[in-house]
Amino acid sequence: MNHVERFRAVMNFQPVDRLPRWEWAMWWDQTIERWHGEGLPCELKFSDVFDIAQYFALDPYRQFWFSTTEATIEAAQHHVEGVVENMDDYRRVKPLLYPDHSAAIETMRPWASRQARGEAVVWATLEGFFWFPRTLMNIERLGYAFYDQPDLVHAINHDLAEFNLNLIEQMADVCAPTFMTLAEDMSYNHGPMISRQVFDEFLAPYYRRLTAALHELGILLIVDTDGDVTQLVPWLQGVGVAGVLPLERQAGVDGVKLRQQYPSLRVVGHFDKMTMNQGEAAMRAEFERLAPLMKTGGFIPSVDHQTPPGVSLEQYRCYLRLLDEYVKQ
Repeated sequence: MNHVERFRAVMNFQPVDRLPRWEWAMWWDQTIERWHGEGLPCELKFSDVFDIAQYFALDPYRQFWFSTTEATIEAAQHHVEGVVENMDDYRRVKPLLYPDHSAAIETMRPWASRQARGEAVVWATLEGFFWFPRTLMNIERLGYAFYDQPDLVHAINHDLAEFNLNLIEQMADVCAPTFMTLAEDMSYNHGPMISRQVFDEFLAPYYRRLTAALHELGILLIVDTDGDVTQLVPWLQGVGVAGVLPLERQAGVDGVKLRQQYPSLRVVGHFDKMTMNQGEAAMRAEFERLAPLMKTGGFIPSVDHQTPPGVSLEQYRCYLRLLDEYVKQ
């Protein structure tokens, strides 16, 4: 099977020759700095994540993150964090938001050819309907705004939906990704940061527009939200979301129980990164914990967030060796 066929088969709960070898979140910058002193070629910089993935013989997955603030395919938004307190502020900064990504989308064209040949999986990331209002307002102001300024939250999410839908339409003409992720981070180790009522009123209408467009193109949507996603899963499935990542073990998430509760849920991640500096036995035990989930389909094992700098290059190579063993099982 080629890489695209394999990803689609896994996510459709179909038989595969092996599971994908993919690191969805790559590594910390300090991790790469450490590894430079342990044998990683110094010309492989932290920003060269896809070259580093190739160096480690991981499967070729190419991410394009569409910023809401700059016409580049990267997450660059720190200069707008917390600048909106009210509708007047939003109207003032709106001309600086939602850039034209036409040139950036054109850079996807070579990857469209590779994807068509099954040589690489292309995925695109958009910013979500909790993530972006929180970025503009900060978490405390947004929490109040759901009650004190509902029109403001709806205005932001309406504009974000239009922006995201336009991006999807443009991408479809150049390179329709195999799948997409939506950056949200709307859960923490005790569950969602918002109530079901808030989700239904302020996020769900815009999610439904987005998932409808993606379903027409046959593109899976996976929501990226850290922490304990358990309570969020039925909310997300109810608006057409196919899956979630990264299922952080330190937040108490249990992927096997999630599979039992939600058989059609696609999941990525869930390998406890805190085992990686404890030696081969600890990492093998973690893979054994995941093995029942790996056998169900709809799951790609990966570090449940970026590999931390406490992990040596030798330990990471051990992780990769075990990953290769278990994805073939």
